[in-house]
Amino acid sequence: MVPFSRRLPHVVTKADLVLLLAPTYASARAVDHEEAAERLGRALGVPAALDELYGAISGALADAKGPRTTEDALVDRISAHVASRRARAKAAPATPAVSAVLVRLDLEIGLAPEPMRATLATPRGIALLEAGLRELGAHLAKELLR
Repeated sequence: MVPFSRRLPHVVTKADLVLLLAPTYASARAVDHEEAAERLGRALGVPAALDELYGAISGALADAKGPRTTEDALVDRISAHVASRRARAKAAPATPAVSAVLVRLDLEIGLAPEPMRATLATPRGIALLEAGLRELGAHLAKELLR
């Protein structure tokens, strides 16, 4: 997916993504916030996983952009408040699709059983993972823009 803005990874850094996703991961995996942040930091150290999340956020921001809003204006709005919003992020609703994304992240750090990779590679798994990325991207965009 083409990034919404080339500035997005610089405005919403990997560390910001970790803090934004930590409540969702902690809730879904029943771990504390620090453990969730540590696991997410390792998982997002894998470039493919990080790119998938930036793509998901890019898609949600493109959908949220109005006809008179420029990409730069939207990214500037995010940039002005990302530090305060990442600290108050809420968990995304627990759905099978979001769980698929979390399993994808767990696979990157060796916490999910390896046969799950084959499950996510099936047509149904791919569709569920894509739906989860859309849901998570929309949730993260909402958190960043509120």
